[in-house]
Amino acid sequence: MLTGRGGDHPLAPIGAAQARWAAERLRDVTLVHTSPQRRTRETAAVIGAAFGQEPGVVDALNEVDFGDWTGRVIADLDGDPVWDHWNASRSSAQAPNGERMTDAVARAVVHLEALGRSDRTGAIVCVSHSDIIRGVVAHYLGLPLDRMLSFDVDPGSITSLVVGDWGGRLLALNVHAA
Repeated sequence: MLTGRGGDHPLAPIGAAQARWAAERLRDVTLVHTSPQRRTRETAAVIGAAFGQEPGVVDALNEVDFGDWTGRVIADLDGDPVWDHWNASRSSAQAPNGERMTDAVARAVVHLEALGRSDRTGAIVCVSHSDIIRGVVAHYLGLPLDRMLSFDVDPGSITSLVVGDWGGRLLALNVHAA
């Protein structure tokens, strides 16, 4: 199902286990930010608790607004020309009554770059969603958004970036429990 911003879906048991795994793997976390979606807030709470941090909710990390597709079964969208265009042309497509991928990535990048300009030391954890993370990684790798489905970002995985006033660099992609 394309959950998107719809509903108030809690973190599944496997997601809770993945959050605990991430909290054990991360080091020197001094700030935790999260998307407003319940499942990401619950993930951030587990990670934040491990480091004595209260997660801050940040709209810039929110899931893509999938508009009319929110709550739909993805398999049911296969063959829909608008859905096919969305997946082939993320740099120009827009979800019906929803958001452009370019706008979603731009808001996340602006937030990360503001964090990168801060004087904060230690690791900053941003809990977001697969498409947002893929788009941000594509941005820093210089890939067009049309290529963002060329690599995976699994639920509960860790992707690490270093971001500064000079840009960003990918350190690790889609690291997850075995």
